[in-house]
Amino acid sequence: MTESVCDLSKGQCKPCEGGVAPLNPNEVTALLPRLAAGWGVADGGLRRDFKFADHYITMTFVNAVAWVSHQQGHHPDLSVGYDTCRVQYITHAIGGLSESDFICAAKIDALFAL
Repeated sequence: MTESVCDLSKGQCKPCEGGVAPLNPNEVTALLPRLAAGWGVADGGLRRDFKFADHYITMTFVNAVAWVSHQQGHHPDLSVGYDTCRVQYITHAIGGLSESDFICAAKIDALFAL
């Protein structure tokens, strides 16, 4: 794990009720390399697919993501299969990406690295 990923993972999400602009493409491009490999931007969101050995480990990961989401007050969209989980962050209140999306993605990277 790189130092820049650690820096983001130590951040705290800020509540967003709208009224602020989403990150612009240059800001997104600058933040993306601070995450672990595998994250990308698709359909306006920050997305990564995780692969696991079996369903039990997948569900353990999903529960850990739920815990982080609850602690941060910022929740991803999850698509769960037998041995896969797609995590996608988007700040719905602003219709785009915010710094909180990147902070939470880095926290998920830290979970996956355990």
